[in-house]
Amino acid sequence: MMQISESYNQKNSLYNAMNRFIGAVNNMDQTVMVPSMLRDVPLDDAEDVKADGSAYFHDGDMYSSYLLLKSIRNHMEWGILQSDEWRGEQAELPQASPPDSEDDDLEKQFHFHLTGLHAVLSKLTRKANTLTSRYKEEVGCRN
Repeated sequence: MMQISESYNQKNSLYNAMNRFIGAVNNMDQTVMVPSMLRDVPLDDAEDVKADGSAYFHDGDMYSSYLLLKSIRNHMEWGILQSDEWRGEQAELPQASPPDSEDDDLEKQFHFHLTGLHAVLSKLTRKANTLTSRYKEEVGCRN
C-alpha cells in the first residue's frame, strides 16, 4: 500500500509536473521546424475547452503561445534574469506592502501557491502538447 501511495504522490509532485511541462515544450520545440508558420493560425481548439472547461490561451495565435511557452520554459530552466532596464521599470511601479508575517500561516500560503503552480503547469503542459499536435496537422505530418 505504501508503494501505491508514494507513486501517486510522485506522479503529482511539483518536480514531475515541471519535468512534464519542460518535456512537452522541448517536444514542441523539436517538432515546430518553422515557427513563423504558426502566425495567424487560431488557437481555439476543441481539446482546450475539453481539458478543463475553459479556453485558456484562446486569445492570440499559435505563434504567440509558442513564444510564451518557450519563454516560461527558459525561465524555469535558467531562472528569471533581470536586466537593468527591467529593474528600472519595476522601481517605477507602486510596491504592495508586505503582509504581516506574524499573522500569516506560511504552511497554508505554501500549499495555496503550490496547488496553483501545479494547476498552471498542467495547463501549460496540455497547451504545449496541443500546439505540437496542431502544428503536425497544419504541416500534414500526423503520427
